Amino acid sequence: MLGACIGDIIGSVFEFKAWKSREFPLFSERSEFTDDTVCTIAVAECLLDGLDPAATLRKWGNRYPGRGYGGNYAVWLRDPDMGPYDSYGNGAAMRVSPAALLATSLDEALQFARLVTSVSHNHPEGMKGAEATVTAIWMARQGEAPEAIRNAIQTTFGYDLSRSVDDIRPDYRFNETCQATVPEAIICALEATNYEAAIRNAISLGGDADTLAAIAGPIAEVLFGIPDEIRRKGMARLPKDIRDVLERLYSQVPA
Repeated sequence: MLGACIGDIIGSVFEFKAWKSREFPLFSERSEFTDDTVCTIAVAECLLDGLDPAATLRKWGNRYPGRGYGGNYAVWLRDPDMGPYDSYGNGAAMRVSPAALLATSLDEALQFARLVTSVSHNHPEGMKGAEATVTAIWMARQGEAPEAIRNAIQTTFGYDLSRSVDDIRPDYRFNETCQATVPEAIICALEATNYEAAIRNAISLGGDADTLAAIAGPIAEVLFGIPDEIRRKGMARLPKDIRDVLERLYSQVPA
């Protein structure tokens, strides 16, 4: 989950820059957490405390306004009576990593993913994006190799994971759908050899950089771990209430 937050922070500087290189400073004075981190923290608190997902997402979203929420989601945040709105945006996948970390089985992880996704992103492609992300993280937690994860995601969800990051990059454009974000982000993690490389892969595609990195990040976190220096710099950019939820989550992650 911290892997998602740090990916978000690093990617925040490049979200609308169409950056097409793996070369860039990981952190700068402008690196900050966005809606991706806020929503991920809300999902974590919801699952930790058995809270209503919609109410918890709204609580955190209204605590941290102006963090780059999508147009329809911003409307949903402000209207407590608004139900799910058939979204297949990539927000379904960027916030769901706590479901894979707190579950004790893949079935439970998928149940958690559906619970926290269906309140807003209830389109089949939104649900699929969340479930595929959770499956990749869960399999990495079980020690499965990247190739096994790749094969399972392709078979179960029908995503094309046969391309390389270099294959994707030339023609890839900014896209906020699950269909054109989740497969690419998973590839960025599975092709990497460490956490930093996964984040550099994700940002180098030149798309929705913070969200691509927030999806690739937790997969890479489980596969490789987060280097201490990157962890320290990322945590320093998070306020205390967010750090507190992160610490609570990791204290309860099943062995």
